[in-house]
Amino acid sequence: MPRPTEPLALSDASARRIWLRAQRLDAKAPFGEGAAAVAAAVDHLGYVQIDTINVIERCHHHILFSRIPNYRRADLKQAQSADKSVFEYWTHALSYIPSKDIGFFLPAMKAHKREGHKWFSSVTPSDTRKVMRLLRAGPLTIRDIDDDVLTEKEHLWQSRKPSKRALQLAFYGGVATVSERTGMLKTYELMIRHFGWDKPPKPASASGFIAYLLDRALRSQGIVSLDSICHLDAPSKKAVRRLIDARVRRKELVPLALEGAGKQEHWARPDVLEPAAEGDPDLVHILSPFDPLIIQRKRTELIFGYGHRFEAYVPKQKRLFGYFALPVLVGDEIVAALDLKTDRQNKKLLMQKWSWVGPGKKQAARKELKRRIEDELDRFERFQLAE
Repeated sequence: MPRPTEPLALSDASARRIWLRAQRLDAKAPFGEGAAAVAAAVDHLGYVQIDTINVIERCHHHILFSRIPNYRRADLKQAQSADKSVFEYWTHALSYIPSKDIGFFLPAMKAHKREGHKWFSSVTPSDTRKVMRLLRAGPLTIRDIDDDVLTEKEHLWQSRKPSKRALQLAFYGGVATVSERTGMLKTYELMIRHFGWDKPPKPASASGFIAYLLDRALRSQGIVSLDSICHLDAPSKKAVRRLIDARVRRKELVPLALEGAGKQEHWARPDVLEPAAEGDPDLVHILSPFDPLIIQRKRTELIFGYGHRFEAYVPKQKRLFGYFALPVLVGDEIVAALDLKTDRQNKKLLMQKWSWVGPGKKQAARKELKRRIEDELDRFERFQLAE
């Protein structure tokens, strides 16, 4: 019986370098600019999370700005509505996803169409008939429907409008898609008409979906664990593990031992472990708390030594970093957390709180770090206030 492959020890510094390269945060403009850059960024990352919080710019725009220095909101609109290179659906959260990957999400859509969705169990056949009649006539926003009788919510984020629930159920069932966003106002369209299909693409097989999850994580994370591959998707772990073991046997993946990871196993492709050019050490990124580098908190703490706290729902007296703190990446270290707020009326970015973390706690380094961060804050403010 062959001996199991001994994990390769990997330092924190190497892990950071590999992850930053995979996230394309180690180069100034890795995707170029314009709508094509948006499509390329979403394609590489696999998804870009959407969120409604607008203390500063919403996270989908923020995540793209972190990788596309000349990013404009209109670029995302063109990618979604004109080029149709990205679409919205649920990953671990509502996200922009490459349209070429839609086949991997069709099985979930078909299941929701067949079985319903637990969040919208109160949608009645008459609600569905009403919104389908309106959708067949053309694109539709919830503001176009003004004859609803409001009902009680079944959960915190649910609408009181039955028609909106029916639209959302049609969205999860793959009947409708979001063809455009104006702010957070969504325009719904029949999916088949939006994409101009004669018939929908072929749904991915169960094994194809598992391979997609693993390959997406390897591309955008560089170093992976079961938790990082299956973020908020525990049911997929067993099948993903079987595929990992098969690739290790074929020497397509290398087992890794990360400092401080204990029994948590990690893997990477052999090529990402080969020596590569260093990333740009002068880069500064003010990151969204929903950025892929931050959203998996335990992973970020393991590799960067930074435990991010999302404190919007924490009582004020218990907050450490502030209501909506943004981690600051300088080179390959997270050195600060800035609690910022955009004052759109007076057209300025407000500093609520500045917290030094990690290497930023060293007094000797602060003067130069502060200068570099303030330079990036000027650029960040211009992005926040741009139309």
